[in-house]
Amino acid sequence: MKRKAPRVGLSLIPEEGFRAAASPLFAEGLVDVLEWSVDLGFNGVPEWVDALCDVYANAGRLCGHGVTYSALSAHREPRKDRWLAKVSAELKRRRYMHFSEHMGFMSTRGFRPGAPLPVPMTEGSIRVGREALGRLADVVGSPIGLENLAPVFGPRDVQDQGEFLDALLAPMDGFLVMDVHNLYCQSQCVGVPLRSLIEALPIHRVREIHVSGGSEWRPPGNPERPIWVDSHDGPVPQEVFDIVPFALERCPNAETVIFERFQDTLETERDVTSFQRDYRTLRSVVATATAKAKSPAKREKAKVSHAGS
Repeated sequence: MKRKAPRVGLSLIPEEGFRAAASPLFAEGLVDVLEWSVDLGFNGVPEWVDALCDVYANAGRLCGHGVTYSALSAHREPRKDRWLAKVSAELKRRRYMHFSEHMGFMSTRGFRPGAPLPVPMTEGSIRVGREALGRLADVVGSPIGLENLAPVFGPRDVQDQGEFLDALLAPMDGFLVMDVHNLYCQSQCVGVPLRSLIEALPIHRVREIHVSGGSEWRPPGNPERPIWVDSHDGPVPQEVFDIVPFALERCPNAETVIFERFQDTLETERDVTSFQRDYRTLRSVVATATAKAKSPAKREKAKVSHAGS
């Protein structure tokens, strides 16, 4: 029996550039599931965003995501309590398949919110993360998920990430959002094979997989050593597409595969063409990989047959 294909969908961006670029994909029925980063809507959204979220929520195909909670901030900021209250109101308004956030921290006292940054794995950071995630789980009313990071301060962050994620999620039996482009960034930065990075994660917890593109950045102080950045503003690297079948094989509990693009990156015809092409390619890769997957019984039969030949 062939494995049921995970649903493939888009991360919703509340801007006209995304609406125009994604409209043909919706019209062709190619978007199985939609992911909405609810904190993008805290200050209001266009009517079409609300309508689209309602359609997918009513169909049981809307995933909830957050980007600014800052689960590993050391202090319980008033901002985070306000954030939880707004998320609670949103979850009462619509039905979501599940809800996830990012690993790391992005704000603390005297530090403005920015991109999530890594935190060393210590007993203290695990305790802080578990407390913050526990508060989020109470609001959500079900186990929540965490997404692995792209940024690292050194090889130790890469080495510890899988164990760290598992330690944070274990008390609530939470799930993992595995972003393969984030892992690709780490692979390029630290020089660890991409497959090894996937294997180092708690892959039994993976319920959702993210795929995106990025761009090369040349640091002013060291331009001869470029860094690949998780900027979500360019085509998906071929190596990321190539690793998706392996990720699906190793993560049998993955239910959804989400394609991401950042705001203000779909302004030219070339951007739109690249976005649509990459999404269609991702759907094809997932469908092909799923069709080729064999059930455990067939794998075992193949092993026995091979051993007897």
